Amino acid sequence: MGSGRAADSVRARYLVYFQYLGTDFNGVAAVRGTQRAVGVLNYLEEAAERLNSVLPVKFIISSRTDAGVHALCNAAHLDVQRRSGQPPFSPEILTHALNSHLKHPAIRVLQSFRVPSNFHARYAATSRTYLYRLATGCPGLAQLSVFERNRCWALRADCLDVAAMREAAQHLLGTHDFSAFQSAGSPSTSTVRTLRRASVSPDPASPFVLPQESRQVRRMTAILVAVGLGALTPTQVKVILESRDPLGRHQTRVAPAHGLFLKSVLYRDLEDLAAQNPACTQQESPAPLGAFRPETSSAKAGGLESCLQ
Repeated sequence: MGSGRAADSVRARYLVYFQYLGTDFNGVAAVRGTQRAVGVLNYLEEAAERLNSVLPVKFIISSRTDAGVHALCNAAHLDVQRRSGQPPFSPEILTHALNSHLKHPAIRVLQSFRVPSNFHARYAATSRTYLYRLATGCPGLAQLSVFERNRCWALRADCLDVAAMREAAQHLLGTHDFSAFQSAGSPSTSTVRTLRRASVSPDPASPFVLPQESRQVRRMTAILVAVGLGALTPTQVKVILESRDPLGRHQTRVAPAHGLFLKSVLYRDLEDLAAQNPACTQQESPAPLGAFRPETSSAKAGGLESCLQ
């Protein structure tokens, strides 16, 4: 009887945009078993149980993020199969229902859209944009606003060599094999990406924007920061890139997870949906560090912006 109800019911696929502060989570993916750690999707799937779908609702995410990494806007697709005679939820009702049943305050569903049944949130994505937030002049937590802890990389150095970082970033432009910045033993099938643009600007906090798997982004960020601190030269960045060696002596540098934000995910065939969703496509960067900086603090902000396919 259960299979008959499923056959008579209508299945609707949705693209859902959501955001989260990653501090309390072991990444975005659901954590199975008896482990105490939880992922963002554990809470989203728990909320989706209240939709009373004939078949369990599973979120197929566009972009994985590591433990502690945040998202201004991530994306996932899901199928909801209502009982026979019940029409599909409207995107607005789906968004409201998920938010109503979410049990963690650090997660919020931004918007939902109906998409074709063959749409795939991961494989249909054409680019992913990341922000990496930095603050200089922070020898200790006392120099950093409490609102910014776990949301930026606090550096002891008073300043970064922005010109050198800009020069180094140019070596990453274009289509390359970025395996030198990949974690050793990573299961990724391809490390070839196209970095379309890159720019570096100091104060107020403009982002590091490097769309890619979050660990790879953090390694690239750490290398560029090393250039800004004078520990590496811009030319050495090109050498590292061309080495394709994830075990090189400079590749042990990894920027902390808590400074990284997934900013947006774009889809070529869904530009009309993106235009309707400014929450993701025109999302402002987190407030500049200076907005929360006490008068006695010497913290200064800076960052790099780029876009990669």
